[in-house]
Amino acid sequence: MTLKLGMITTDTTDAEGLATWWAEVTGAEITETNDGWYVIVKGGSLPVLLAFQKVEEPTPGKNRIHLDLTTEDLEGATEQLLARGATLVGRRGDENFRWHTLADPQGNEFCIAGSAD
Repeated sequence: MTLKLGMITTDTTDAEGLATWWAEVTGAEITETNDGWYVIVKGGSLPVLLAFQKVEEPTPGKNRIHLDLTTEDLEGATEQLLARGATLVGRRGDENFRWHTLADPQGNEFCIAGSAD
């Protein structure tokens, strides 16, 4: 059996709102809305689809799966994400490798790191 990653889905109480946020910060677009209960984001810098599934209550605790994103300007990207509503969870690493853990507007954590050249 061979499995292929089709998309990454996030539970949220506001599928359209969170999908819009992720589309804006990745340069992607919303391609399906399904009456707001299952919204799909595609394109931009995304190598796979992102989906946002509406749930009645947020999933408790730390998310077990998260996005690891890269950028050529770690500090600049972090500041832009904070200005757009992300929150900083922590700055991590050392002089060899640095990354920042942030949370999107609904508290889902993700990491961004400098591009490895």
